[in-house]
Amino acid sequence: MEIVNRHRDRLAKVVSAPDSGIYDAMNKGIALASGDVIGFLNSDDVFASAVELEFVAKAFEDPAIEACYADLVYVAKHDPGKVVRYWKSNAYRYGQFRTGWMPAHPTFYVRRAIYVRFGGFDLQFRLQADFELAMRLLEVHRIRSIYIPRVLVKMRVGGATNNSLANILKGNLEAYRACLKNGLPVTPFFMLGKILSRIPQFFVRPPN
Repeated sequence: MEIVNRHRDRLAKVVSAPDSGIYDAMNKGIALASGDVIGFLNSDDVFASAVELEFVAKAFEDPAIEACYADLVYVAKHDPGKVVRYWKSNAYRYGQFRTGWMPAHPTFYVRRAIYVRFGGFDLQFRLQADFELAMRLLEVHRIRSIYIPRVLVKMRVGGATNNSLANILKGNLEAYRACLKNGLPVTPFFMLGKILSRIPQFFVRPPN
């Protein structure tokens, strides 16, 4: 709050209160938002450059587009110039969530009207509510999305989902349960596939 208060004159709304976790706080943000498009930039994450939101705005110039997303890089905790992992995405194809695919949530922008229509984060999932949300919107409700082929966000390593082996395993179990809840025909092998799908991210680097 000390940092927030230093910039309060540039912030539309500030809320500091107890909540039931990260996704409960994000749902509060959705409820308070008044803009046409909603995105999240988490603590310690930064935009890859000063112009990234121009690409998001350009995507939404098409009134048929209801969501957009892009690439993300994980960077070292104390050196944001050092890329640890490159989350390269692709244009969404129906059925991809059954393989464990999802867009990088810090790059996922959605029209507010979509949240009003289909709801926000499901608090049943404390580690993978972002996976469940993206799956529900893209795979179940088939909202229209566009992929922006560029790195939008730099994310420091150490997030809640990936900060321990136990959370990784719990998160993959949650993602499996989210698939079942939304009627996706997956088996327990889905969890292994989700883990394996992340391996190439540690060996591929973004173009300069």
